[in-house]
Amino acid sequence: MKKGLLALCIVALLFAFKEQKKITIYSIGDSTMCDYDQRYLDSFGGEGYPIRGWMQMMPRFFADQVTIHNMARSGRSSRSFKNEGWWQKVIDAVKPGDYMFIMFGPNDEKPDTLRHTDPQTTYRQYLVGYIKETRAKGGIPVLFTSITRRKFDKEGRVLPDTFEPYAEEVRKIAAEMKVPLVDLNVKSKALVQQYGPEASKKLYLYIEPGKFTKLPKGRKDDTHLSEAGAAEIARLAAEGLKELKLPVAKYLK
Repeated sequence: MKKGLLALCIVALLFAFKEQKKITIYSIGDSTMCDYDQRYLDSFGGEGYPIRGWMQMMPRFFADQVTIHNMARSGRSSRSFKNEGWWQKVIDAVKPGDYMFIMFGPNDEKPDTLRHTDPQTTYRQYLVGYIKETRAKGGIPVLFTSITRRKFDKEGRVLPDTFEPYAEEVRKIAAEMKVPLVDLNVKSKALVQQYGPEASKKLYLYIEPGKFTKLPKGRKDDTHLSEAGAAEIARLAAEGLKELKLPVAKYLK
């Protein structure tokens, strides 16, 4: 009887230890994904300024066993993130079993030489490099297509994004290299379409005139997310991870 009880206790302890396994997620990308610190918020009037990156909101969807290092940086493309040294800081810290969430695109289409990439050549090369280096360290890469911009036609339909060739290349790379893909571009388009031309403004950075002294005319931004919008995109990302049935999805609330 005592031996049986002891065995049960050992099994319970082993199970509890397994359940408490720590998971680490690194994320690299641009301003729609990154964290906005207090200094940035203060520059526009303080805590009430609503801009957020969707990865900034992901901790609320994960259990405490998951640690997120959101290394996404505003204004970066797949090229500039690496060439400015940000990637080296990330990959140096990666350990076997860590996840790497990757999302670039909109800044890659910018014309300046520091950021611009071609979807089928240089953009592909940088993404493939991130994937290979992550795998070489025993990490698990996950690709995300960039979220849609809020643009409607006269009939109220969401317009295609100018960076669509980059999103399509991400899909091709994911299929070829067997990398898990969360198609946030498709998911976010459906979300914005569901909200419609007027209500979807609450998902993006629409600031009423006079609300912040440093923005007397307000702001109309169809690219960057409000706190509500970032939370919705994070929800879609969590949904995508569940659909992929990745091991990390077990830690989603």
